[in-house]
Amino acid sequence: MALSTLSSAGKAGNSVDSQTLSGTMDWRGMLFRVLLLSSLVLTLLIIVVLLVDVVSDGSGVLTGRLSDFLHGTLRSRSSDEKLGLFQGLRGSVWIAIFVIGLAFPIGIGAAIYLEEYASANRLTHFIELNIRNLAGVPSVVYGLLGLTLFLNLFKRFTQGDTLVSAGITLAILVLPVVIITSSEAIRAVPNALREGGYGVGATQWEVIRFHVLPYAAPGILTGTLLSLSRAIGEAAPLILIGAITGRLGSSPGLADVGALREKFTALPIVITSWVQKSNGAQDDGVEGMGFAAHAAAAIVVLLVFVLLLNSVAIYLRNRFEKQRG
Repeated sequence: MALSTLSSAGKAGNSVDSQTLSGTMDWRGMLFRVLLLSSLVLTLLIIVVLLVDVVSDGSGVLTGRLSDFLHGTLRSRSSDEKLGLFQGLRGSVWIAIFVIGLAFPIGIGAAIYLEEYASANRLTHFIELNIRNLAGVPSVVYGLLGLTLFLNLFKRFTQGDTLVSAGITLAILVLPVVIITSSEAIRAVPNALREGGYGVGATQWEVIRFHVLPYAAPGILTGTLLSLSRAIGEAAPLILIGAITGRLGSSPGLADVGALREKFTALPIVITSWVQKSNGAQDDGVEGMGFAAHAAAAIVVLLVFVLLLNSVAIYLRNRFEKQRG
């Protein structure tokens, strides 16, 4: 038995040596590599074309009246106020705050429980399966959920179609993604770290707090980054909840907490409304530029807003990676 094992091992080694030292070229590997590189170049090209098109369309608004555009309000054409998107920007900021304050702690806590505390039984597998299914549910369904719960059942708490309802609904929308990505990051932590912590007398919470979470932090932040970007760019749930597409009666400050229970709008809603108006008869004569130019400028502002939030997450991720190293 031992002789046959040594013989098969020697044959395997000779086969590997012959393939490694031979001068033949791996055409299939090269073709696969070219296809991957072509896919990357094509994707980057599409993104560059879209960015150039949007920036060129909105350059007149961004260069000519950027300050007025950022501080202006939604209005009808007959109003003398400057057309702007401050109200939409304010709504998106508060939605991001709701997502960070609700979805991230609950999602990461749920992932810690499922991976570190819960037993591997049928109930746990059933819960994980349903969480993965919820991550693929269309956003419109979450909008219907928010319409049923926060505009009808819990209307006394949320005051109906307000920023509170919108923020909680979008936090629920991204919650499955946060749980899944956090679970995968925690699952990737080597067991040797846990065993080392237990070996020096640490409790389970101390192992999780000082060993597991710092190691999994880069992966967790990557997942939260993706979920936050999705929440800020969603428009369908906000439309169902009752986001305003026309003129808002008031324009409270960015830090005015009392306005959370009033009518609201957000950047995706503003962009959708202006694009629709650009296809109609109302497109001409808005501060010398049409609604299409203002919609393109609003898209650029939304992209910058998302990139700023992503930059913070990337900075934190790199910082945790350095600490882990």
